[in-house]
Amino acid sequence: MTDLHPVRRALLSVSDKTGLIELGQALSARGVELLSTGGSAKALRDAGLTVRDVSDVTGFPEMMDGRVKTLHPGVHGGLLALRDNDAHVAAMAEHGIVEIDLLVVNLYPFEATVAKGADYDTCIENIDIGGPAMIRAAAKNHGFVNVVVDVEDYDALLAELEANDGQTSYKFRQWLAQNAYARTAAYDAAVSNWMAAALELQAPRRRAVAGQLAQTLRYGENPHQQAAFYLDGSARPGVATATQVQGKELSYNNINDTDAAFELVSEFDAANGAAVAIIKHANPCGVAQAASLTEAYQKAFDCDRTSAFGGIVALNMPLDAATAKEIVQIFTEVVIAPGASDEAKAIFAAKKNLRLLLTDGLPNPLDSGMTTRQVSGGMLVQDKDVGHRAMQDLKVVTKIAPTEAQMRDLLFAWKVAKHVKSNAIVYVKDGQTVGVGAGQMNRLDSATIAGLKAQRMADVLELDSSLAKGSAVASDAFFPFADGLLEAAAAGASCVIQPGGSMRDNEVIAAADEAGLAMVFTGMRHFRH
Repeated sequence: MTDLHPVRRALLSVSDKTGLIELGQALSARGVELLSTGGSAKALRDAGLTVRDVSDVTGFPEMMDGRVKTLHPGVHGGLLALRDNDAHVAAMAEHGIVEIDLLVVNLYPFEATVAKGADYDTCIENIDIGGPAMIRAAAKNHGFVNVVVDVEDYDALLAELEANDGQTSYKFRQWLAQNAYARTAAYDAAVSNWMAAALELQAPRRRAVAGQLAQTLRYGENPHQQAAFYLDGSARPGVATATQVQGKELSYNNINDTDAAFELVSEFDAANGAAVAIIKHANPCGVAQAASLTEAYQKAFDCDRTSAFGGIVALNMPLDAATAKEIVQIFTEVVIAPGASDEAKAIFAAKKNLRLLLTDGLPNPLDSGMTTRQVSGGMLVQDKDVGHRAMQDLKVVTKIAPTEAQMRDLLFAWKVAKHVKSNAIVYVKDGQTVGVGAGQMNRLDSATIAGLKAQRMADVLELDSSLAKGSAVASDAFFPFADGLLEAAAAGASCVIQPGGSMRDNEVIAAADEAGLAMVFTGMRHFRH
């Protein structure tokens, strides 16, 4: 095997015909013989190019509605034959098999068909068989054969041919082969995961995960870690599908935090008012809902002004000029919103490093899906936490029942607690977080920290009492002892929402009654590790 190998014959069979004519013309101009199938052959001929049908090579017509056309030794022999193996060369000569030096295939649009919500049988018909078989054969024989599976690689192929007088290097063919195997792996992952969902298999024997590179990152969580950002093909509005209007390239931490912020703010329907979430290190440092975005932002900011510096801001409705003016008063890393007015964009334009992401929509917090997390030697897979509670789902367990206003704050606090690292304690007053305790090893410390933050901001705002006075408090899991609940009461909380389910529920309820607290149970917890 030599490093450089000429391209004399190419098989082009693509579903996505973007750039096909230009590629065919460039190859033909180099004297490359073109083989093709079906619609690809017709498109090339219509452009005036000379094309040989694969059926002429195989001696069989396309049949069974195109299901069978390339699964033949005449094709696979031409792809798999080792050019420096005398027995392979002799077999090709004996059976009239021609060498194929370049394979250009992109697969039936299975992923797009599923995304459109097609029925089961339509999805099945969009599973490509011949394409993956040819791709794998060509990739295996990359010592001699080039395989291109992505339209964006056409230019790289032509540049390689230009640089090497119609030949390609072994390193280039290796690169193409790796990408080809990754493509078929991702394709098979899409098919297997779709079938698992269609069959309602909660834990299929094998689970495949695949992604497409969106961005090579400067580094990961820390500068000594390499990192990249991959897309899973989902159309869910968010950081992965957003348009970046301005600002520096997103970092690993930016992407992680922005996703956390936007998923949180999507819990609050814009029909019920403007909502703003400010995130730092994947935890909310301020969340609020109000009649206007400007008011919601100010209330969120006033929960923890110190932590908001250098934070991520997420909005549940398009950014307006008035809110933009408030946001740029302090250093902010990223703002993500469904849209933005021209006036707001102009205000942000003066802050060159401020990243503005527009999503053209909010993710549905009730959409099901899967989350994955790698552990040593394996991977954890679970359903997304789409659990929610409405007012009628809450069980009053104390002598005092919450008022309607308290119920609203309790549900608000519960939504926020779902997005706070466990152990989570969240104080809320009048649709505004006033204290957040996150990620502590016990619930008592989380309650203490949240209370300290509420008092600190009261001091900053020069108020006579803690922001937590008269607040609703949410705990993401049950209080195992009364101490955490009593700490919340000492901080000023007047009502409590928690899952319940502790062996000491009766003790906790009795403590709440003695402290004059109203308390409701959700029957559902929201651990977030």
